[in-house]
Amino acid sequence: MQRFSAEEQLSPAVAVTRGPKFHWFGYYDKCPWSADGRYMLAMEVDFMDRPPTGSDSIRVGMVDLQAGDREFIPLDETHAWCWQQGTMLQWLATDPNRLVIYNSVQDGEYCSIIRDVHSGETRVLPRPVYAVSPDGTQAVSLNFSRVARTRPGYGYYALPDPTEGVMHPDDDGVWWIDLQTGETKLILTIDQITQVAYRRSMENENWFNHMQFCTDGRRFLFLHRWKRADGVRHFTQLFTANPDGSDLYLVADDDMISHFDWLDERHIIAWATHRHIGNRYFLYRDQTPWLQVVGDDVFTSDGHMSYSPGDRRYLLTDTYPDAQMKRSLIIYDTQTGRRADIGRFLSPRRYSGEIRCDLHPRWNRDGTQVCFDSIHEGQRQMYVIDVAQYLEDRVP
Repeated sequence: MQRFSAEEQLSPAVAVTRGPKFHWFGYYDKCPWSADGRYMLAMEVDFMDRPPTGSDSIRVGMVDLQAGDREFIPLDETHAWCWQQGTMLQWLATDPNRLVIYNSVQDGEYCSIIRDVHSGETRVLPRPVYAVSPDGTQAVSLNFSRVARTRPGYGYYALPDPTEGVMHPDDDGVWWIDLQTGETKLILTIDQITQVAYRRSMENENWFNHMQFCTDGRRFLFLHRWKRADGVRHFTQLFTANPDGSDLYLVADDDMISHFDWLDERHIIAWATHRHIGNRYFLYRDQTPWLQVVGDDVFTSDGHMSYSPGDRRYLLTDTYPDAQMKRSLIIYDTQTGRRADIGRFLSPRRYSGEIRCDLHPRWNRDGTQVCFDSIHEGQRQMYVIDVAQYLEDRVP
């Protein structure tokens, strides 16, 4: 196992946004670069030291990476956002140089907006998106107000939760959206999922969180969570299903599942626990009991992981703050078992909990650069680092 310190990194992290406003992209499972690599999506806000309220809005926009000043280009404002995942802003695969999708609030309801970043033309869909399929034609959604109550930092505060007080509602859950027609339908309910592997503790409050389509869009995964007796911590199950809710499968049920990514159309990596093994990066095969530990002697803590585009050979991930309050950026070669620590970035202790700034690293489209959010220079901004030199098959 080989590691590089921050001082040894060959390409320094370069800021692509700047103050006085604060900028970030959000989660690690989306690519902020346009298909041609010219524009990078970003969100802009006037504060960074407190949780949002329902009246706080942010600006969605982009940065022209070919422009010398790299000024933030605003596109719209929205009240549907959170610190950890932003407003689900992302390029739409049907035209990834022009079309973006993000969540908003209109007429007292959450919605999603498809916008042409060059013409300004928009189309409004009747529900917000959580995960969008790789081809950009469909999405799955959930109740963002319920998530905000049960897991602060990941939902929206703009609207009240109509299911508050209901422990496992039968009229709320996962919604499917046709992004071309706007058709929506409820495909899985929270009450339905509690019956799959029922426990008495599920009589506490339940919710869904964290969804992602597999690489060919034929399946998606989601987390089912419910409060423990203390009302603070939670249990988690990992499920997969078809986009219409059929062929539901319980992948993991040993209480803790955190971050994840699809390796391909069948395999899922996740930081999870198994009672006879402990906490590890596990690779699961969907709809089977097969699993495998990944990097058993390499990874000792949770991170936001994703596979390199195309070859899916390299695993990009990060860490939470260590004793020096620094977060590490890591690339792991799944073929050789080699780990490269390509940077460590300060995360001041006062930015913790809901307002923390996780690195949430994301690949560019050819796997030669990584974008991440950070506050190591005192402001929440976005950074890019060249990583080709750490990848054997991409070294010139």
